[in-house]
Amino acid sequence: MGKVDSDYLVVGAGAAGMAFTDALIDHSDASVTLVDRRPGPGGHWLDAYPFVRLHQASSFYGVASTLLGEGRRQTQGPEAGLHERADREQICAYYQSVLNNRLVASGQVRFLPRSHYDWDRRVLTCDGARYEVSQRCRIVDAQYLAPEIPATTPPPFEVADRARVVAVNDLPRVDDAPSQYVIVGSGKTATDAVIWLLGHGVDPEGICWVRPREPWMLNRAKVQPDPDVFLDMAADIFESAVAARSVDDLFLRLEEAGVMMRINRALTPTMARAPTLATWELDSLRSIENVVRRGRLRRVERGRLILDGGAVDVHDDALIVHCAAHGLRHESSVPIWGRDAITVQPTRAGFPCFGAALIGYIEATRAGDDAKHDDAKNRVCPSSPYPSTPADWVRTNIHGTRSAMAFGAEPDIAAWAHTVALNPARVPAGLSSPALQAVQHRLAIQTGPGLAALVRLHDRAV
Repeated sequence: MGKVDSDYLVVGAGAAGMAFTDALIDHSDASVTLVDRRPGPGGHWLDAYPFVRLHQASSFYGVASTLLGEGRRQTQGPEAGLHERADREQICAYYQSVLNNRLVASGQVRFLPRSHYDWDRRVLTCDGARYEVSQRCRIVDAQYLAPEIPATTPPPFEVADRARVVAVNDLPRVDDAPSQYVIVGSGKTATDAVIWLLGHGVDPEGICWVRPREPWMLNRAKVQPDPDVFLDMAADIFESAVAARSVDDLFLRLEEAGVMMRINRALTPTMARAPTLATWELDSLRSIENVVRRGRLRRVERGRLILDGGAVDVHDDALIVHCAAHGLRHESSVPIWGRDAITVQPTRAGFPCFGAALIGYIEATRAGDDAKHDDAKNRVCPSSPYPSTPADWVRTNIHGTRSAMAFGAEPDIAAWAHTVALNPARVPAGLSSPALQAVQHRLAIQTGPGLAALVRLHDRAV
């Protein structure tokens, strides 16, 4: 039996594990063993559907030391003027390069692919090797919120004989085009599938969309790596909260401010995981008129769907496209620094890579791993759960605002955060303009009352 005698064992080489490890070794001489059940780094991106792209700007994703992409704006197409968004191939290549040229090349990181940690201080590899993890090695759980995706998750509905069901990954490989596509899911994967079909010549009338919940989505033009744009959106949220009478009223005000978007303006969304969406995508999604809103899909038969609210007929040759995995997992937040492990989680709304890097930086720069030191770290960097409902989204923004205030009060963390492209609120040194100064002044005025208003709205909702 081999031995892992590193300072840290990081479980998971996806976005969270890579960002944590990168920041940790950048600010300390710690040694790390990084393990993952997959053959390489990148986590769920290795299994993602081939036409997926980041729904946010590339600059907000990856690790702190190495920019994903070139940080430039798109110059053509429907998103001209918005910052670039990497696709699956670019993301996977990026993580492989970071692993080889940054982490392993540092001499501080060892990578064990096709391996898993059994949570009893043993690492087991696919070829049967076993490693004992020393007691001094601190465990880092970077898989606590690992997303569930259709490629690796069975459909959450029963499939009868002769029914045609494929995961969204297989959509580009369908040779015999059906007369009808049935998209199952309310989230970002489903919207991507609809956009892909429309972009490949499928008539909107040939698409049936099973959408159990109506989603709220963020306008991508408002979530850009430009301080005056992003901080202006934050001020809009606080200002709208002060005026809002309820959570639903808050979202309606944010819609009027151009921050939030919904597909059907006649319906009140009950889902608010809030991925970003471009206005051109929204226009395309609105072209789908055959939308089934009868609750969750329970069973697929040839020519028929059985849902909570009854049965719906579809074409006899309909292809059911499974997009209904949970995606980002809606788990309860736990203290990041715990007795048994460091559990990597978001620290502000919508930017998990920055949160993981922040946790790595704090771990590297705050000595001590006893309960007293861990409590201090948790006060500086509290966790923030992913949202599901509109009330959840409000709660997440409350947690994220308080977290930003906590780590922003630490001079070294605040200085570091303003150098990291992953941080959406960063203002690089020396950057100043009348527009930015006006936005910063507005945000300073609105943050206190806005935070109090968010708390009021959330408490009323729950």
